[in-house]
Amino acid sequence: MEPKILPKQHAELLRRLEEDLLDGYDEEFELEAEDRHVDAIAGRARDPQRSRYFRELFRLQAELVKLQDWVATSRHKVVILFEGRDAAGKGGVIKRITQRLNPRVCRVVALPAPSDRERTQWYFQRYVPHLPAAGEIVLFDRSWYNRAGVERVMGFCSEADVEEFFRSVPEFERMLVRSGIQLIKYWFSISDDEQHVRFLSRIHDPLKQWKLSPMDLESRRRWEDYTKAKEVMLERTHIQEAPWWIVQAVDKKRARLNCIHHLLSQLPYSEVQRPPIELPERARNPEYTRRPVPDNMFVPEVF
Repeated sequence: MEPKILPKQHAELLRRLEEDLLDGYDEEFELEAEDRHVDAIAGRARDPQRSRYFRELFRLQAELVKLQDWVATSRHKVVILFEGRDAAGKGGVIKRITQRLNPRVCRVVALPAPSDRERTQWYFQRYVPHLPAAGEIVLFDRSWYNRAGVERVMGFCSEADVEEFFRSVPEFERMLVRSGIQLIKYWFSISDDEQHVRFLSRIHDPLKQWKLSPMDLESRRRWEDYTKAKEVMLERTHIQEAPWWIVQAVDKKRARLNCIHHLLSQLPYSEVQRPPIELPERARNPEYTRRPVPDNMFVPEVF
């Protein structure tokens, strides 16, 4: 029997669902900063907290551009892992980090479930080809820690496999660090209640329903199993060379700002000075004639 929701609880639930929907609209504001003055975009948010969020986000994204230039120039190598429960906000912060960066410098890796062939390989093998070369930043939207989380909880591997993972992963990560890769690991932490609200938001929003898979729904049922697995994972893989950083993620906007601010603090970047850019004049050839394009090749102008 479903628990009865009191009127006050119902009103609170509706408020939080509305906030989640508003967060999607705010993303459109963020994208508009490409073409408008930051203050003009922030000023459209009547709520002072939202206005401050936009200003801080745009400021931090400007710093990320400086970081990107420094990484490319210094030939630094960076790997950032984003882990957490389903709907914890990992994708949202990854999107804000990469929003204004060059995909040739900063790229995202989100691997699907392993193939039959990959299941027979060394566990870390399918992740290795995605590691950065000099001057690159790689963001893993879930990583090799799948073994300590979803694979363990859902029974996709044996306890012997998990134990071997815990023995191997510290050495694997130390090896990456010794090779010159800076490894930063984030765990996004949300409450049971907050995940419930975010799942409801996805269920009732046609634009978000694709984010829900049968695995996500099963993970909701197994909340406590995931909690136990997370606690063991953090305890056994929190190493000096690559420590875990916990992001309090119940408030999405605060989580994004805090995570980006912390990320920037982890790298010794500085602004790269560039020579002034002058646009050259276009060469014009009096003998050149532009060829006409057939009308049937144009996209119909419906709008």
